[in-house]
Amino acid sequence: MTSFQLTRTLDEDAAETALRADVLHGLTHTPKVLPPKWFYDARGSELFEEITRLPEYYPTRAEREILLERAREIAAVSGARTLVELGSGSSEKTRHLIEAMPALDTYVPVDVSESALRGAATALLADHPGLRVHALLADFTRALELPDSPGPRLVVFLGGTIGNLLPPERAVFLAAVRSMLSPGDALLMGTDLVKDEAVLVAAYDDARGVTAEFNKNVLAVINRELDADFHTADFEHVAVWNREQEWIEMRLRARSELTVKVRALDLVVPFAEGEEILTEVSAKFRQEGVRKELAAAGLELTRWWTDTAGRFALSLSVAEGPVG
Repeated sequence: MTSFQLTRTLDEDAAETALRADVLHGLTHTPKVLPPKWFYDARGSELFEEITRLPEYYPTRAEREILLERAREIAAVSGARTLVELGSGSSEKTRHLIEAMPALDTYVPVDVSESALRGAATALLADHPGLRVHALLADFTRALELPDSPGPRLVVFLGGTIGNLLPPERAVFLAAVRSMLSPGDALLMGTDLVKDEAVLVAAYDDARGVTAEFNKNVLAVINRELDADFHTADFEHVAVWNREQEWIEMRLRARSELTVKVRALDLVVPFAEGEEILTEVSAKFRQEGVRKELAAAGLELTRWWTDTAGRFALSLSVAEGPVG
């Protein structure tokens, strides 16, 4: 007998409210900025799936290699009976873990897309009819209350998404994850690693221009949802390596002086020629830096796995002692 339950923690208008707030703040800020989460409407998600198959974009393949090689070890070391996935999407990568966890009782996918949660649950339960799936329709960057389920728990945060958060945001996020865990619970986190600049830039500025289209998709989202009049041809995609901060920055650069109207916000946004919108930061990491950030949140790094080329890492950290 299959078991599926969905708990909603987001209001129906939560996404619209957040988009309006982010666009109003970001396009009146100096310099202009938009959060990367707004890339991912249906078209943006299709484009990102295409990106993951590009020869230049290594992170998805590298992380999958580690999961395939280490899933049984991760399962054994964590001893998890509950698997919680933040930003679960299609749950495709997590299948490797679930299949390596015969003692797994409950899977808790967390995502802002109800259709993604229901689709992933249907597919998983078809293959694992004894599994309990308790989905959370929620924003994982906000405080979460996990459902009752047997421990130990393993929280997974894959894809290198931690790199999209700035250092102060990462500190808040990791502290929030720690607050969800009991002693002995663990966090499995994917981090892209510092490497040759040319390799990094190519991964975010591919020869076919798919990433450029993905970057510009945020403008299409704003046009559709907030009645704006961005013309994507007026902007060029830019990807640069910030050596000091050790992160990639994706930007949209105005090709000429122009003005954009966002009618739903009664907002007029002027752009100078060459002015940019920062649309994504993607931090790259070193093992010792990851260890320090985890420790600051009350998590002890206990395992560190990389792909054979050393491009990407999965870290396992354990919660010890009381929170705080």
